[in-house]
Amino acid sequence: MAFKLDDMTQVLALTTRKGVGSLRWQKPQWIDFLPPCNHACPAGEDIQAWLALAQAGRHADAWRTLVENNPLPSTHGRACYHPCESSCNRAALDAPIAIHAVERFLGDLASDNAWTVPVAAPSGKRVLIVGAGPAGLSCAWQLARRGHAVEIRDQNPNPGGMMAYGIPEYRLPRTDLQREIARITALPGVTLRCGERVDDVARARREGGFDAAFVAVGAQLSNHLDIPAVDGRRIVDAVGLLDQVRRDERPLLGRVVVVVGGGNTAMDAARTARRLGAEEAVLVYRRDAAHMGAHPDEAEEAFAEGVKVKWVSTVQQFGAKGVVIEKMALGADGQLTPTGETEQLAADSVLLAVGQHSDLALLAGSPRATTAQGVVQVGEQMMTGEDGLFAGGDCIGGARTMTTAVGHGKAAARNINAWLRGERYVHRTSHRIVNYDDLHLPGYLEAPRSQQREVPPQLRADFGEVVSGLSPAQARYEAERCLSCGNCFECDNCFAACPEQAIQRLGPGRGYAVDTELCTGCAICFEQCPCHAIEMAPEPTAATLPIGSLGEPVAPARFKVRP
Repeated sequence: MAFKLDDMTQVLALTTRKGVGSLRWQKPQWIDFLPPCNHACPAGEDIQAWLALAQAGRHADAWRTLVENNPLPSTHGRACYHPCESSCNRAALDAPIAIHAVERFLGDLASDNAWTVPVAAPSGKRVLIVGAGPAGLSCAWQLARRGHAVEIRDQNPNPGGMMAYGIPEYRLPRTDLQREIARITALPGVTLRCGERVDDVARARREGGFDAAFVAVGAQLSNHLDIPAVDGRRIVDAVGLLDQVRRDERPLLGRVVVVVGGGNTAMDAARTARRLGAEEAVLVYRRDAAHMGAHPDEAEEAFAEGVKVKWVSTVQQFGAKGVVIEKMALGADGQLTPTGETEQLAADSVLLAVGQHSDLALLAGSPRATTAQGVVQVGEQMMTGEDGLFAGGDCIGGARTMTTAVGHGKAAARNINAWLRGERYVHRTSHRIVNYDDLHLPGYLEAPRSQQREVPPQLRADFGEVVSGLSPAQARYEAERCLSCGNCFECDNCFAACPEQAIQRLGPGRGYAVDTELCTGCAICFEQCPCHAIEMAPEPTAATLPIGSLGEPVAPARFKVRP
């Protein structure tokens, strides 16, 4: 607004500044913002919620909250790469919460105590699931809880997919995995048929009278490289080797084993080779450490156990004298260029760990279910082009981890459930993510991260589990380290800080309300909230408020902000 220089009229302060005055211009609201750990979890776990229950000692409630999204917490607590911890705001203070360790504790406790979940009444609908890996098991769990009958078929003799056949026992003992799978298959309405391959999902669905089907066949077929093998030498598939070991076979690999690849499977194969008696296990990876596909923790464990690596190199030939390795040049744009410089490396075995792909032959009878570059194409509802045929897990691409697959299974189940009811599932919109800079932490206690006991690398000679779990006291302490980012935990800071006593307690678990006849909008409650669960919302402008008999705006009525 422009003013004339000779206009000396005093301007009302309320129109030129925002602060505490006779008319409140903002008010506090309690909002459940999105913690960064929740956002980073591929399975969509409500991590902050079950950690809050765990720190209160309500372990059964914490587990039931956890398995609403992920039915395999014991498994994931051992073998997930926990991206949630990489996003944890606590890392800016001391160290991230050991979320995976508390998750494992709850999963093991549930198995020990045979905890269960409620299941809805039978719906009369039947769903076929092809594949008993993490995506298929997750989908079955979610559908069965909603009352649908589920039949899981898998070509392998035992369920679990790559969790059972691709993850070594030193990371994931089969007994713990089988206990969690047994809980899923014990749900009313779930039927598991192992050793039964589905060659045509359309025919199987038709003949079985299934209302819908979910394809979750995983990626268990290994990719191959054209490496000449002479003098009777044999190149071994790394996934096949891991499968053999999980079946209690102990193949002889020789004294020196070369593993081609730099992903997690390569690390597992190299560590497995050492446990099978190899004196040396050497990774040959075509890129450098910065471009390595393996999770940093997995690589660190492998190197600690004595696994060596040849960076920016490729294997040209495998013969009686070992392997011929060519050094490559890695350009700034990521392109690899052969240098012609080679060296001979002694090797008795070569393991290929250069990725996997899915066998999609079962879709031949479903012409509208399309594939591209070896993966099934699905829409937002996880459905293929074939009506009622859904897909998820490794066979639809993306991040091929078991946690991502569990998330796919959950999402597919929600969409299948809606489709069976003639509806369309719409995902609830989340509030924004709360980052570390949003928090108000004027003071905090340093709380070192709980350390799980580990077998020293020099003593890891067999397939016994490397890492032990937390004790009940450790698990509770670790859960208490959570900052509850973006979610009110009723610390009473706002209640104590309000100079007008405008904030009212509503009781345990019910949060707070604001008396708007007392609140001035000073925002002290907002500034004192350590976890940023309060947002200051603007009041309606005076022009939009009703006018009283004296010509003054009428104050808003008293209201509760959070029920």
